[in-house]
Amino acid sequence: MPQRARIRLSSTDQKALENICAQVRAITQRTGVNIAGPIPLPTKRLKVPVRKTPCGQGSHTWETWEMRIHKRLIDVDSDERTMRQIMRIRVPNNVYIEIEII
Repeated sequence: MPQRARIRLSSTDQKALENICAQVRAITQRTGVNIAGPIPLPTKRLKVPVRKTPCGQGSHTWETWEMRIHKRLIDVDSDERTMRQIMRIRVPNNVYIEIEII
């Protein structure tokens, strides 16, 4: 049974995340390796309630700021040539990638 690599991607920018997923998919299709994914995982929503007025005066009105973290999971057969090409992908600063051999 061939070894598999599990690639976990997370980012606040969904377009950049989908771009990286498309590049990984293109590499696996070009090399003829089996791929499962990208599987979208649940989006983490971080909410921060803040007072609208900087001082304590005025009415008690609140704003809610929200940051969404999008996640994807890709399983790839870990062929040496394929993994080298995947490691060469230019990843933007706001996309976090984790590769694990399982």
